[in-house]
Amino acid sequence: MKKILMFAVVALMVIFLGACSGDGDESSSDNSSDNNAEATDGTEETEEADSSGETKTIRAGIGLNEDHPQYKGLLKFKEIVEEKTDGAIVVETYASGQLGDDRTMTEALQLGSQEVTIPSTAPLANFVPEYSIFDFPFLFPDEETADAVLDGEVGQKFLDMLEDQNLVGLAYWENGFRDLTNSKREVATAEDFEGLKIRTMENDLHLDAFRALGANPTPMAFTELFTAMQQGTVDGQENPVATIYLEKFYEVQDYVSSTHHVYSPFVFLMSKKFYDGLTDEQQTIVRDAALEAGKYERKLNREANEKYVEDLQNEGMTYTEITPEARQEMVDIIQPVLDEYTEKIGEDLVQEVYDAIDEASK
Repeated sequence: MKKILMFAVVALMVIFLGACSGDGDESSSDNSSDNNAEATDGTEETEEADSSGETKTIRAGIGLNEDHPQYKGLLKFKEIVEEKTDGAIVVETYASGQLGDDRTMTEALQLGSQEVTIPSTAPLANFVPEYSIFDFPFLFPDEETADAVLDGEVGQKFLDMLEDQNLVGLAYWENGFRDLTNSKREVATAEDFEGLKIRTMENDLHLDAFRALGANPTPMAFTELFTAMQQGTVDGQENPVATIYLEKFYEVQDYVSSTHHVYSPFVFLMSKKFYDGLTDEQQTIVRDAALEAGKYERKLNREANEKYVEDLQNEGMTYTEITPEARQEMVDIIQPVLDEYTEKIGEDLVQEVYDAIDEASK
């Protein structure tokens, strides 16, 4: 009897312990499942918050001051991007060379330590030699032709060349037709260039063209230019009239000539490292914004150039209109320089640009 009772007790204990063990596993499994679900939900919520709440910053620097149409165009770009991205991308703007000169800022884009700059095409020839074509004197006959070529297939072809330099070209803006100023004498003909110390951008074609005209060209950062003219280190410089007026070059220069020797586009550049880190939608937004703001900047620039010719004269500068005959003489003098650079750039590419200009001029 005692043995039977003992077996019964043992059997009951085994059944009881087995039941307890089963409940515990199920409870542990349920709790684990719930906890994992909560943890997964929490992680997803965190990832969604990081994705939607992350703010990307574009530091956009230019060499010109805040009164220039280029800076106003940059503010338009900022407005469009911040509105279209609901603040997911913030644009910080820096004028007057606060982040360096054109070359320094372009190199910063390559390294990914700056996001946007908008240099003229001339310094870009140091990175992509083919860009020297845009510095061929007297290449574009007028602004409308320049727009058609730059905004067309040929212009895009040149923008695509920048990717190998870790740069993304989003659009062409406008610096404009470059004119000559100096503190020595009126320049009306090619021979008047003789001996003038002229600051140019860091561009070999510019240097060689001015040498052919008899001038002594000196490459120099734009941020150093005003002081150099003030101290007589250089006699003059060449820039569109909007830049000449807004940078107050009339304070240290006496003569301005409508040489219109080069039509100078700006190129809206973005760091490839930054651009590649944007979503497809964000890439579309910044590209469209650069184009829209560029049209706005061109309009402002052309209006400003018309006004500033009169303003420069009111400030005491002597304005000299270059005759077609005098301009043609300059073209003839520099033709050997153009022939030399045509060989360097590639005759087929140069011809493609000239063909596009001819087509746009019809």
